[in-house]
Amino acid sequence: MDQLNAWFTQLLAGNAIFTANTLGFYWNGLVTTVQLVFLCLLLGIVLAVPLAIGRGSKRWWIKWPIYAYTYVFRGTPLLIQLYLVYYGVVFFNGIQDTIFWEVFKDAFYPALMAFTLNTAAYTTEIFRGAIKNTAKGEIEAARAYGMSKGLMMRRIILPSAFRRALPAYGNEVIFMLHASAVASVVTIMDLTGAAYYVYARFYAPFPAFIFVALIYLCLTFSIMFVFRRLEKRLLAHLRPRGA
Repeated sequence: MDQLNAWFTQLLAGNAIFTANTLGFYWNGLVTTVQLVFLCLLLGIVLAVPLAIGRGSKRWWIKWPIYAYTYVFRGTPLLIQLYLVYYGVVFFNGIQDTIFWEVFKDAFYPALMAFTLNTAAYTTEIFRGAIKNTAKGEIEAARAYGMSKGLMMRRIILPSAFRRALPAYGNEVIFMLHASAVASVVTIMDLTGAAYYVYARFYAPFPAFIFVALIYLCLTFSIMFVFRRLEKRLLAHLRPRGA
């Protein structure tokens, strides 16, 4: 009977939390989550492309620092990285008297930095593997046309590597969407932060978190749909004729 009463209370609370005010919190959390994930992925891929090229360099003083960076950020939890960036900034002497403090005092930007460095490390390794697996015939054909290394990288290797890296990069995008939930621990009102707020106000964990889980699920399936369409379009030459 006590268990039945508890479920009935949760049901009533669930009906109470879906008001215009709480739905506004969910919407703001959704916008914050999308902004954070989109920006970190955009900055991450901008960093990852030159790092992936440098990762394949034969010069040790270029290759090994990049390897150390990717090893550290792929080998440590994202939450720890977020804490180090968010709480570690204040230990720099005099930073509160500089213009940088106007940026770092807002939790959004330390989280964006931590997420960007994390996803750039994973994306670097994804692109490095794709570049390394470029068919030798494509490279020989580019050399036969007299292309320089830079032109060959821009016109042949990178477009081909991007197509091969697309499935793995799609998984990285989904991973970053799910990992962005840790942003709520540094006071960012993202989707998970909105669920925490509604839970704390109405003491209804199941409706609040299940609703947010459904939003994450819809976002995940939307990302999967987009990448499937991209794969179907960019990898059409790999499908059997008539398929």
